[in-house]
Amino acid sequence: MNITLKVWRQKNNNERGRFETYQVKDVSPDMSFLEMFDVLNEDLITEGKEPIAFDHDCREGICGMCSMYINGRPHGPLQGVTTCQLHMRSFKDGDTIVVEPWRAAAFPVIKDLAVDRTSFDRIMAAGGFVSVNTGNAQDANSILIPKTDADLAFEAAACIGCGACVAACKNSSAMLFVSAKVSQLALLPQGQVERHERVIKMVNQMDEEGFGSCTNTGACEAECPKNISVENIARLNREYLSAKIAK
Repeated sequence: MNITLKVWRQKNNNERGRFETYQVKDVSPDMSFLEMFDVLNEDLITEGKEPIAFDHDCREGICGMCSMYINGRPHGPLQGVTTCQLHMRSFKDGDTIVVEPWRAAAFPVIKDLAVDRTSFDRIMAAGGFVSVNTGNAQDANSILIPKTDADLAFEAAACIGCGACVAACKNSSAMLFVSAKVSQLALLPQGQVERHERVIKMVNQMDEEGFGSCTNTGACEAECPKNISVENIARLNREYLSAKIAK
């Protein structure tokens, strides 16, 4: 395959960015999208040019680092797939592919396709944890949890914090991310002690970081690589209202 890449290049958050065009030849359909970028970067280095900066880590679809906006969609054209798990067979010979970083005020560009997502870390630090002493690990059957709640908590915990929901939202809202992190603890006994305090702190931190309001369009769920449900947003709203009333 021969493809044309239009890649966003930006030295840092203080300088203007621009698209640069690259021709990538003899691309194997079995390459992952990131492997294709590795090949391109090797060619750029050989030519004495600056390689393209992009985030990556596990390359197994579980860390959320490989965040790219590909042809107008977070993580590319496939649903339920991260960028590192996207393969070049999803494209055709001769295609032009436009690659950009996440576009959100709360995700400032570090360089090229790499953005600063520490705003998510600060939201988690505000309340996305259990600090009470829960003692030693107990037998699985000693704390009875309804299977429905356990399943919902597990599904919410699958969120990898990649930020695709923010990138997909017209308002750059982080509601799906925050709701998933609130839900996974609100549904379990271990999260009950700090339940009200947690949701208020995390929502306040989300607003402080500059994320927008929920648009209610469902774009976040549609583009989430882990298929996190917008039902979590409804649960977050209920949790927040209950916490405010209790306060």
